[in-house]
Amino acid sequence: MADFLMPSLGADMEEGTVMHWLVAPGDAVHRGQVIVEIETEKADMEVEVFEDGVISELLVPEGVTVAVGTPLARLQLVANVPQVDAVTPDPGATAPRKPTPISGAGVSGGHTTTPAALATPVHVTPLARTVAEQLGVDLSTVRGTGAHGGIVRSDVERAAARPGQNKRPPAPERTLKVSPYARRLAAEKGVDLGAVSGSGSRGVIVARDIIGRAAVELETPPSAPEPRAGERQPDHAAGGRRAARQRTIGALMARSKREIPHYYLQQTVDISGALAWLQRENAARPITSRVLLPALLLRAVALAAVDVPEMNGTYEDGEFRPSAVVNLGVAIALRDGGLVTPAILGAEQRSLVETMAALRDLVQRSRDGRLRASEMASGTITVTNLGDTGVDAVQGVIYPPQVAIAGFGRPSERPWAENGMLTVRTVITLTLAGDHRISNGHRGGVFLNAITRRIQTPERL
Repeated sequence: MADFLMPSLGADMEEGTVMHWLVAPGDAVHRGQVIVEIETEKADMEVEVFEDGVISELLVPEGVTVAVGTPLARLQLVANVPQVDAVTPDPGATAPRKPTPISGAGVSGGHTTTPAALATPVHVTPLARTVAEQLGVDLSTVRGTGAHGGIVRSDVERAAARPGQNKRPPAPERTLKVSPYARRLAAEKGVDLGAVSGSGSRGVIVARDIIGRAAVELETPPSAPEPRAGERQPDHAAGGRRAARQRTIGALMARSKREIPHYYLQQTVDISGALAWLQRENAARPITSRVLLPALLLRAVALAAVDVPEMNGTYEDGEFRPSAVVNLGVAIALRDGGLVTPAILGAEQRSLVETMAALRDLVQRSRDGRLRASEMASGTITVTNLGDTGVDAVQGVIYPPQVAIAGFGRPSERPWAENGMLTVRTVITLTLAGDHRISNGHRGGVFLNAITRRIQTPERL
């Protein structure tokens, strides 16, 4: 047996809320499979399991908040689990199987599957089942593209998008989705759940929504005027969440400035050649697969981090731990004003086209609240790019326990002297914040020069 623990999804995380289990007791799982959605102050994330086995117990119910390191589930280790979530559907079923309800921590929810029972002819991942229920897709009409023909989430989404797809009616939704603690809190504070907007994953009402609503009701005078027709009212729950996220980010950045001796460097880079090269390359590509400048900049930083390894790693327990791979953190602004820094894993091993695809995917999933735990917890160096806001340069604050952050401002045309001649070039300001415990200004300069060299030879990326 092994315990699946509430992971630490960042240096600033102390606790998380279990929002949605994607497995049930008896389900076979394999390393890297997403089994639960966790809500933190900064984002909602999909969390993977890191061992093969069978789910024995779910120890923490949905909607419950626990500290980092708390056991969430118990796993029976099994060798040679198929690389799909082996679940045999009932051919006559019209809705996917739901996880066995659990009423409290430590309550067992099911049976244990023997290894012999894992060899099933049809494989559907729990997440694919959930999406099929939401989209009303009949799984018997879906062709699986996963390992051994297993049906995965993307298969269901493609099936839902097919013209003329015969869909069964989606399973009826509950009028309100409320975490157990939030429901109890609402009863204690006399809050009408029907008047609360849920800010949790998939609109679940969680404790902070109740607290925010209770505060609003206390502060609102009874004679408050009715809103005018069509007037949009502020979403206090969303505002409370934004404030909580900003406090969390602020606390982490304050810690960074207290504990990390930052040094800063800045360099102006001529990107005229890189832009011309991108224009030529994209001329032959469809719009949906064109490579944009941010991907080129990220690729340049990833390769430069291999050249200058002092910039790529973490400082933990009083020592620097260089990383063998470049997990490139990308600062992404969320629609509600929050900020997350998930990582493109193994960025140095991806081509420029693959980097562009990974960036698109990461931005979309960040804003949809579908990030993976590994993407939030594994960053080894971060890039922040504020060029799209019109900022000329950005001096970043290092994200602990990382030891460096690179920044890019907006491209702009400026006078440029070269070989005694004055011309106009498109340039960008490249910045670095480095950790003086690990590197110095000289090595930081070498790093910036390595990035510049990569940007100015895009054909080698």
